Amino acid sequence: MTNPTYPVADFMRDIGDVEVSDDPRIIRSKSRDRYGVSPLLRQMLKGKTADVVVTPHTLDDVLAVARAAVRHRIPITPRGGGTANYGQSVPLRGGIMLDMTGYTGLVSLEPGRVRARAGTVIEDMEAAARETGWELRMHPTTKKEATIGGFVAGGSGGPGSVAYGQLQEPGNILTAQIVTMEDEPRVLELEGPEAFRVYHTYGATGIVTEIEMPTAPAWDWWETIVAFPDYMDVLRFAFDMANAPGIVKKVMSVQEWPTPSRIAAFADLVPDGHSIVSTMIAPQSWAEFAAAAEARGGVIVCRSKVGEGPYGRPLTEFVFGHALLHVRKTDPRRSLIEGFLPGPDLPALVEKVRARVGSFGPMRLELLRTPEGIAGAGSPMFAFESQEQMAEMVRGMQEAGARVSNSHTSNVRGVGKKGLDASDDAFKRMVDPYSLLNPGRYEVDPASDEKFDLELPTNTWDERVAS
Repeated sequence: MTNPTYPVADFMRDIGDVEVSDDPRIIRSKSRDRYGVSPLLRQMLKGKTADVVVTPHTLDDVLAVARAAVRHRIPITPRGGGTANYGQSVPLRGGIMLDMTGYTGLVSLEPGRVRARAGTVIEDMEAAARETGWELRMHPTTKKEATIGGFVAGGSGGPGSVAYGQLQEPGNILTAQIVTMEDEPRVLELEGPEAFRVYHTYGATGIVTEIEMPTAPAWDWWETIVAFPDYMDVLRFAFDMANAPGIVKKVMSVQEWPTPSRIAAFADLVPDGHSIVSTMIAPQSWAEFAAAAEARGGVIVCRSKVGEGPYGRPLTEFVFGHALLHVRKTDPRRSLIEGFLPGPDLPALVEKVRARVGSFGPMRLELLRTPEGIAGAGSPMFAFESQEQMAEMVRGMQEAGARVSNSHTSNVRGVGKKGLDASDDAFKRMVDPYSLLNPGRYEVDPASDEKFDLELPTNTWDERVAS
């Protein structure tokens, strides 16, 4: 049922032949993402839907939608592939669901860079780049479904971040094209540092229409799982390999036992009681990597070309947030919080955090490169009991020296991965003067952000910028 406060019929008339649907089944489907992995978000976002779904196919379509939405003061929630876990593409205040999956295609491709329309599936960008000997520096684990616009506006990193850092690091987003929500919408090109205005703001700082990303030389990666009897031994090995400048790698994901036994595809591969690192190593680095693993007491459980492993799919679909999806198939109580364990001495910090909160569950860490050294992202993979239990774990991690973002809320400030300052607020005012873009997710006045009954005592990941 449409929201009676929005003149949806007038809006639909004004956008002409742009594809639009008010079918309740389509609206319900497009008003969800994968926030169901969070027991708190399932409560916070229950029943929230759009009033209408619009699917643009051209830039003129996007401009027509923006113009009509401003004229009738109807909010717009942009959406890509719907693969996120934060619920950021769930409309908090109804209105228009702008489904960008119809706005696809490469715009340009040359050595070191690729540009595509926002609805382009990331795997398609990767495939095109690899045909020329290049590949994306990083991508989400959901690259088969996720769009490039959704990744930049809602993601933070993924496979490749162990070498290049997260999306927020300089050079990891080259250009963003956006459409503004002014009385007469404009098309803006944001280059260099300005392109980061749209990073992790959930579409609240402009309708993203094109993204240009850097690429790196493509390798015929070896996927491998290395098992160690002791968790700290595998963590130190992964940390040293991540730090080794001559070892070309794409991912370092460390899972403490018994998590490998809870991932059905790994259960018969990993020796009982062993923790693992899942990684991707370039062929020219394999001999050194394998020798180091053996010397440190590790067992190479398997090695294969990408997508040919005994676990039945690319190894990148068993790391980062994707690992939780597999674990929940065998134990649906399991959840995570998003801790950030900064360098430079990550193993020492992990020991402190694990001593403080290890009783909650086995540790999961993804290794990332940062200006301060190799860092870790993760937390214990715990069995959810209550909000109070989660808050206790957050406080324990913070007391041990970790920073914690809140993956169980649904606005930019509340999550805490994106630092915002006065220049971001000024940009938001300029491109969205009527606060129609994903309202409640990032408002210039923090008091206007959506408030939820359930909160956690979290802080920002990034201490280099204001929170």
